[in-house]
Amino acid sequence: MYAAILGSSSSDRLNLNPTPPCFPKLMSHNGGNAMGSLRLGKYTRWFNDVNSSEISDKCEDILKLLSNTHGCEVVEIVVPEVEEMRAAHVVSIGSAALRSLTPYCEAGKNSKLSYDTRTSFAIFRSFSASDYISSQCIRRRLMEYHMDIFKDVDVIVTPTTGMTAPVIPPDALKNGETNFQVTAYLMRFVVAANLLGFPAISVPKKKTQVGYDKEGLPIGLQIMGRPWAEATVLALAAAVEELAPVTKKPAVFHNLLNTNRVHTDLSEK
Repeated sequence: MYAAILGSSSSDRLNLNPTPPCFPKLMSHNGGNAMGSLRLGKYTRWFNDVNSSEISDKCEDILKLLSNTHGCEVVEIVVPEVEEMRAAHVVSIGSAALRSLTPYCEAGKNSKLSYDTRTSFAIFRSFSASDYISSQCIRRRLMEYHMDIFKDVDVIVTPTTGMTAPVIPPDALKNGETNFQVTAYLMRFVVAANLLGFPAISVPKKKTQVGYDKEGLPIGLQIMGRPWAEATVLALAAAVEELAPVTKKPAVFHNLLNTNRVHTDLSEK
C-alpha cells in the first residue's frame, strides 16, 4: 500500500521529488540489529502532556522495551513553539476544510452537515487572510525546527493521543458533539505530522499489561519520521508489535489478511 500511494500524483512526483520506495524488513529475524542504531527523540514535557499518567507511563514502557530488546537509544529533545504549532494547525487545516466544503454549502447542502461540523465552520469563518498567512509563517519556522531535530534523531516518539477513548454522550450520536477540551487531548500529538506532512504511524501495544489503561481502553505510541522515512517508521512499528505477540481483539474484529478467504466464502453462499 505504501508503494502504491508514494508519489501517486504526477504533480507530486515533479514537485516533491520523492525517493524510490524502500521496503523495510518488518520481521525482526530478518532485520538483524538494524533497530539498534535508531535514535528515538523524546520531548519529555510534551510526552507527558496527557490527562492521565497511565498513558505516558505505558508509552515509556514501550521505549524501555525497545531499548532493552533492540538497543534503541532514547534521546531527549526540545520541540519549540508547541502551542504556536497547535494554533497554526487549527487555522491552516480549518481554512482548508472550509474552502473545500464551501461549494457544497453554497449548493444548499449545509443542512446535511452535523451540528458540530457547523460549529467548527463558524469558528473557521472568523479566521482572516492575515491569520492564514501568519499560520503559514509559523509552519515554515516549525519545519526548520523539526528538520534540525531530525539531524540528531531518526524519529520522534509521543503517545498517539492525550487521553484514551472518551465516552460518547447519547445525544452526540444524533447531533454530534462540540467539546474542545476533548478534541485538544485527542489531537495533542498528531498536529506536527498533520501540519508539516511528516510520515507517522500509531502502534497499539498489544500486550494487555502494557498497552491498555485500567478501563481496558487501548493506548497507542506515535512514531513520526523525517520526510520520505516511511521505511524506518514502518520497521520500528513492526518491532514494537513483535515485542508482545499476545493480541487483545475488540468485540468486533475483521482481519484484513483474511479478506480473500471471506470473499470466497461469500461467493460460495
